[in-house]
Amino acid sequence: MSDEADITEGELERFRARTADWLEANCPAQMHGPAASDEDTCWGGRRLRFASAAQGLWLERMVAQGWTAPEWPREYGGAGLDPARARILREQMRRLDCRAPLTSFGISMLAPALLRFATEAQRREHLPRIARGEIRWCQGYSEPGAGSDLASLATRAEDRGDHFLVNGQKIWTSYADQSDWIFCLVRTDTTAAKHKGISFLLIDMDTPGVTTRPIRLISGKSPFCETFFENVRVPKDNLVGAPGGGWEIAKYLLTHERESIGSMDLLPHGAAELHDLAVSSVGMEHGRLADGMLRAELARWQVDSLALRLTLERLREEAGAGQGLGAGSSVLKYYGTELNKRKEDLAMSIAGVRGLLWRDTAHGVPGGAQTARAWLRSKGNSIEGGTSEIQLNIIAKHLLGLPGA
Repeated sequence: MSDEADITEGELERFRARTADWLEANCPAQMHGPAASDEDTCWGGRRLRFASAAQGLWLERMVAQGWTAPEWPREYGGAGLDPARARILREQMRRLDCRAPLTSFGISMLAPALLRFATEAQRREHLPRIARGEIRWCQGYSEPGAGSDLASLATRAEDRGDHFLVNGQKIWTSYADQSDWIFCLVRTDTTAAKHKGISFLLIDMDTPGVTTRPIRLISGKSPFCETFFENVRVPKDNLVGAPGGGWEIAKYLLTHERESIGSMDLLPHGAAELHDLAVSSVGMEHGRLADGMLRAELARWQVDSLALRLTLERLREEAGAGQGLGAGSSVLKYYGTELNKRKEDLAMSIAGVRGLLWRDTAHGVPGGAQTARAWLRSKGNSIEGGTSEIQLNIIAKHLLGLPGA
């Protein structure tokens, strides 16, 4: 990996040109633009069935480049790109509207924690499979009695010599029913202070005693599940970090989760979807939307979205290689999710009575049932991954230095 300070503008421009050429030549036409649904998104995993041949080809080509996880070291399945080149890759994919080849909690959340806290053997076992999309991961943090007060978790892992015996329940485990492994917070010491007795454990979902149950939300479906552990045997080798050291790992991982959630509104097609919906609703006049107030609302949202993207890139650069975003992730999580809710509110407003549809009578009708369902789903954005209120408290305390209550 190059020292970023030694990279010349000429080298970066040549990399930009090569990257653009490669993406234009290798991204299949069907992989431009957004995925139509979760089912059309490549999540990877043991049970992966590609939605199309193009989807499989795109993943194969990006894996070969190391570009599913471009900043990871090559020995773990990445490309070893420095932050400047990784930023160029993101910019070019955004410019060409290339779909992400792989959507993965393993990449966005677990891997940063493994790179920082795991043993070399654990990294070599898990990271290459994550980068290739061979294993799909879910997160086992929240419990029915431990949400915002996560340190109150009660799921126990008893030391049985060569293994842990895990019993308990997790909730809001997104896509647990479709995942292969879960990274899980468990209590290994019931006598220690609640933050000190927590450990970070990796559990194969195929292990006897692990069961899941989907939770249906008001939008008609959801990725959320309940996950139950009943006398689940987990090898000691699956413990990341020291026994009782899980809280530090959990906090570090949460910064990456919040960055990931906060970035949800930065996909290049978001503005295009709103524009198409607006055109179908009010029409065009003299080459622009006929409704001046609506033009202003769309412009305001686009400017705010651009500001969030620039803030994300700035915070990434400030964080430095291998470091977390810290409290800055709460800025991204708060503003990104509130911005996404604004987008869905605006879409419902534009759709008018069409936004009340629950079942589409014609496929692809702008402002049809998906608009209502997306609006309902967006209400959970400011809850999952830590509520907006929690994020504002973190920002106030750790970034603004305001006194506590």
